[in-house]
Amino acid sequence: MAMAEREQYVRDLFRRVAPRYDFLNRLLSFRRDVGWRRFTAAKAGLTPGARVLDIATGTGDLAFELARYVGKEGQVIGLDFVEEMLVRARAKAEAYGLADVCQFVQGNALHLPFPDDSFDAATIAFGLRNVTDRERCLAEMRRVVRPGGRVLVLEFSRPVWPVFREIYFLYFRYLVPLIGRLVQGDPDTYRYLPETVMEFPDQEALAAMLRAAGLRDVHYYNLTGGISCLHVGVV
Repeated sequence: MAMAEREQYVRDLFRRVAPRYDFLNRLLSFRRDVGWRRFTAAKAGLTPGARVLDIATGTGDLAFELARYVGKEGQVIGLDFVEEMLVRARAKAEAYGLADVCQFVQGNALHLPFPDDSFDAATIAFGLRNVTDRERCLAEMRRVVRPGGRVLVLEFSRPVWPVFREIYFLYFRYLVPLIGRLVQGDPDTYRYLPETVMEFPDQEALAAMLRAAGLRDVHYYNLTGGISCLHVGVV
């Protein structure tokens, strides 16, 4: 699939899933995704008044966790290329009383519409798998973060225990598409998820990508036995 064709495919996929995105996230992860995002926000090194960018923000779940750390004096900008997701993020911000702190904009992770050194941190949760040029995305994240700030990547990964890993892969390969079809009524949408998880770099390979992007002090945390993994690098 050509790069432009893949980008359009991913955009259309997330347009379709947007109405049930939050529900399916909780269902398919057994609500572990809530804790993973909370952990990510805690590791961003933010203080009151900080400015942070959340890329591939979706419906804003990580942005709202980040808002707890920057406070009313700070700013969280959530960026996504699917407007249907952003409509829901803005509605949630209003409902949570965070509309003054969290702003949501449409944009491309490969061409971030911000000057160099604009943010104290940049995050991306479950989005790096979906971009057409992962190296470019990491380079853009590094570019917009001030020296000393952090770049954080939360993604699905490889469970560290072999038996657990096999069970996990079976769940992703067979049960996730089935559940997605029953809930979403679209078998293709949740067939894409396991395919991208299987081909995504493992923990060490992704750490090497962060270092190649110019980040230092790169380290990672396996979450829920390595089902997901948080990588952190310093600009």
